[in-house]
Amino acid sequence: MQLLAELRSEAPVVKSQEHGWMVLGHAEVMELLLDHETFSNQVSSHLSIPNGMDPPQHTHFRSLIDSFFTPVAMAEFKPRCQEIVQELVASLPRDEDIEAVTKVGEELALRVQTAFMGWPARIEESLRAWTHANLEATRSRDQEAAAQVAQSFSDQVREIILDDGRSPVDAISSLISAKVDGRSLAEEEIVSIVRNWTMGEVGTITSSVGIIVDHLARDADLQSDLRSHPDDLGMAVDEILRIHGPLMTNRRVATRRVELAGQVINKGDRLTIMWPQANRDESVFGDADAFRPEANAPMNLLYGGGIHICPGAPLARMQLTMITRELLQQSSSIEPGKDPSQRAVFPSGGFAAVWVRLR
Repeated sequence: MQLLAELRSEAPVVKSQEHGWMVLGHAEVMELLLDHETFSNQVSSHLSIPNGMDPPQHTHFRSLIDSFFTPVAMAEFKPRCQEIVQELVASLPRDEDIEAVTKVGEELALRVQTAFMGWPARIEESLRAWTHANLEATRSRDQEAAAQVAQSFSDQVREIILDDGRSPVDAISSLISAKVDGRSLAEEEIVSIVRNWTMGEVGTITSSVGIIVDHLARDADLQSDLRSHPDDLGMAVDEILRIHGPLMTNRRVATRRVELAGQVINKGDRLTIMWPQANRDESVFGDADAFRPEANAPMNLLYGGGIHICPGAPLARMQLTMITRELLQQSSSIEPGKDPSQRAVFPSGGFAAVWVRLR
């Protein structure tokens, strides 16, 4: 990551054999996010709804997906989410080291995602196994293994679709009855939506919790301040995740010849948004490690921007704020464990392990 920071200081757009054009600067990333006609999201031959689509196709599906994350929908789910968070934190041991990525982040992500989807609790373990297999395939960059993992998850979703005992009010039932552009969704479209929701929520929430807990454990003053001012938690969480981003990259492809930061991008060229680098751009944030939630909030790209801004952001923010509040309220201090935190290996973000102790 330090190498990328050095590259960004020299040029905000850099050619890479593996990633195509790496877009490192905040202004340049914003240009990609806001000009979806020039920088297309249709980068894969596999169906990916809605993040692998461009308008007008994207618009129809995005309207449907946004309906699951409205303020009303979040208010209805909030009591159940709060119950999950409180039970999870209450179950954690005190005065002994715990590994927060797995014991807090992953548990939170799996329980909340299962509840939000309206799935039975038994799905959690198969979802956990799939998450681990997906992470391993991502780390190894084994495309064949990644395809097998994606197929296994698709098969699992299809089983739920065909389950006559499925709850009539779960998310899949809602998708089955939904209409897009006047028609019902095909099975493969439902599978794609659910796969993207699950991959995005479980992986990103797990990583985010590890980052938040590590940051708090190293900053006793911030812990004290947030215990005294819990209304500041939401903005504080976003800023912690700006400083150390959970999501590494997103891809685009150029639809025409264009110049970006002095570089000539040809039609068909691949571009890779490097989120952590854009969110640490000194020309925008000054000292990237300085904790300035209010000042940095308008430029924070944690959830992306433009028409492809993360649709699940309301659910992510709710559970991340809740888990942070509960960890602070149910402890007098969060301290580093005996073993140091272990950084995740690119292309994963955050930490592979975060050892802490709750007092």
